[in-house]
Amino acid sequence: MSLTVLAVDDSRTIRDMLRLTLMEAGITLHLAEDGMHGLEVLEGIAPDAIISDINMPRLDGFGFMEAVRSQEKHRATPILVLTTESAPELKARARAAGATGWIVKPFDPVKLVKALHMVAG
Repeated sequence: MSLTVLAVDDSRTIRDMLRLTLMEAGITLHLAEDGMHGLEVLEGIAPDAIISDINMPRLDGFGFMEAVRSQEKHRATPILVLTTESAPELKARARAAGATGWIVKPFDPVKLVKALHMVAG
């Protein structure tokens, strides 16, 4: 089963790494540079899962997840947080905002692909 994923991250390096990792795994990837851009890209697609950074300009990951969850059609779309942060209070805040899971950067490509298939399968 081929997955469609939206990845939102302000780091070009991370977006490039995600592109390489996910395309190699046969996953269709849409990229956005921050939360505002992520919401714009989301308008035209129906992703099986979303990957979001926390610290981004314009609209951070928490605001982005809350905005995604406020949309009926994306209420159940799994959201994986991909961040350098690992503080328990941030994880709790992300869960409250609608996060499904948490992956710390730098990510392990194999684990990321496995996690995406787990949450979206």
